[in-house]
Amino acid sequence: MNAFALIPFAVFAVFYVTLGVVARDFYRVPMTVAFLVAIASALFLGKGKKFSEKIEILAKGMGNQDIMLMCLIFILAGAFAAVAKASGAVDSAVILARVAIPDSFMVAGLFLVSSLISLAVGTSCGTIAAVAPIAMAFAGPLGLSPALLAGAIVSGAMFGDNLSMISDTTIAATRTQGVDMRDKFIANVALAVPAAMVALFIYLIAGSSQTGVETIPAGAAASFKDFVLILPYVLVLLLALLGMNVVIVLLLGTVLAALLGVAFGPMNFWGALETAGKGTLDMSETLTIALLSGGLFKLVKEAGGIEWLTYAIARKVSGPKSCELGAFFLTGLVNLFTANNTVAIVIAGPVVRELGKKFKADPVKLAGIIDIAGCFIQGIIPYGAQILIATGVARSAGYEFSGFGLVSCTYYPFLLALSAFAGILLSSLRKSPEAGK
Repeated sequence: MNAFALIPFAVFAVFYVTLGVVARDFYRVPMTVAFLVAIASALFLGKGKKFSEKIEILAKGMGNQDIMLMCLIFILAGAFAAVAKASGAVDSAVILARVAIPDSFMVAGLFLVSSLISLAVGTSCGTIAAVAPIAMAFAGPLGLSPALLAGAIVSGAMFGDNLSMISDTTIAATRTQGVDMRDKFIANVALAVPAAMVALFIYLIAGSSQTGVETIPAGAAASFKDFVLILPYVLVLLLALLGMNVVIVLLLGTVLAALLGVAFGPMNFWGALETAGKGTLDMSETLTIALLSGGLFKLVKEAGGIEWLTYAIARKVSGPKSCELGAFFLTGLVNLFTANNTVAIVIAGPVVRELGKKFKADPVKLAGIIDIAGCFIQGIIPYGAQILIATGVARSAGYEFSGFGLVSCTYYPFLLALSAFAGILLSSLRKSPEAGK
C-alpha cells in the first residue's frame, strides 16, 4: 500500500482543471498533454523499480485487452459515423425525424431511445456508438446543442448499463456480492426509474427551449430514397438490440452505408474508402486518451495506490449505513482512477462483500450501490469510454466541444447518484432476505 502512488491522479486533475479555469475554456487544454504530465510524475516519483521496469508497466497498461477493445470500437465508430454522413444517411434521418417527431421532443426522445436500447443490449458504449451519429444529425437542422444531444445519449446509455440483466456491471456486482440478478434489479429500479423520469423531464424542457432553426421545413415530405439511406442506422440499432457484438454491428453498418452511398451517387468506391479512413483518423485523440489512461492506471495500481485507497475507506466503516456509503465512495474512487466501471466493481466488490458481512449490511443493496457508483462516475468522467465515444462521434460530424462541456449536459448520472444517497440515508430500498447473513 502506498498513498503517494495516487499523486499522479492529483497531478492530472490539478493540471487539467487549473489550466481550464485560467483559460476559461477546458477545450483549450489538451487532455492528452494532461495525461502525459501525470504519467511523467508517476514515472519519476515512483520508487522501488527501475525506470525501464516502470516503462514496461506503462506499456502493459496501455496494451490491456479492455483498452485495445475500446480503441477498436472507437475506430469503427468513427468510420461508421463518417461514411453514414457522406452517404446522405444523416440528411435522410433528419427529414424522417422531422416528419415523425415534434422538434421539442427530439432530445427527450433520444434519451428514451438510448435508455431502451442500452437496457436491452447491456452495453453503454455500443449504445452510444449506434445512436450518437443519428443524434448529431439533428444538431444543425433543429438548432440544438450538440453537447445537449450527446448528453442525452450518454445519460440514456448509463441508465441501461446500470439496470440491464446482461450488463457487465450487473454481472460483476451480483457475482461479487453473491446475490441474485433479479433481486438486484428490483432494488435498482426503485432508484433508477425516478431519476430517469426527472432526467426525461429536464431534457424535454431543455430541448423545447432550444429548437427553432428551420433549415429543413417541419413536415417536409420524405422520399423512398430517405427510407433506404437510413437503413445503416436501422441495421445498427436492430443488431444492437439483438445483442450482437458491437464490433460486428459497426462493421456491418459501415459496409452497408458505403454500399448505399455508392449506389445512390453521393460517393464512388474510392470516395467511400477515403471517407472511412478519415473517420478512423478523426478518432486519433480519443484513442490516445484511452491508451494513456490505461497506462497511468497500471502504474498507480502497481505502485500500491489502489490498494491504499481501498484500505483507507474500509477503515471509516462502522455500521450498515456507513458500509453502504463506503461501498459507494470506494467503487466511485476506484472508477475515477480506472475509467472503467466494470473493472472498478471487480476491484472494490470483494472488499465491499467482506465489509457487508462484518457490519451486517444487505448484500442486495450493496450490489445495487456499487453498480450505481460505477455508472455515476463512468457517465461523468471526460476520459471515460462513454464520453470519449460521444465526443469523438461529434467531432467526426463536425462539432467540437470538450468532455466537460458534454458532462454539463449529462444529467441522469447525477440524478442517479442523488437517488442512491437518498436510498441509503432513508433506507428506502426493500429489505433483502439475504440481509444479515
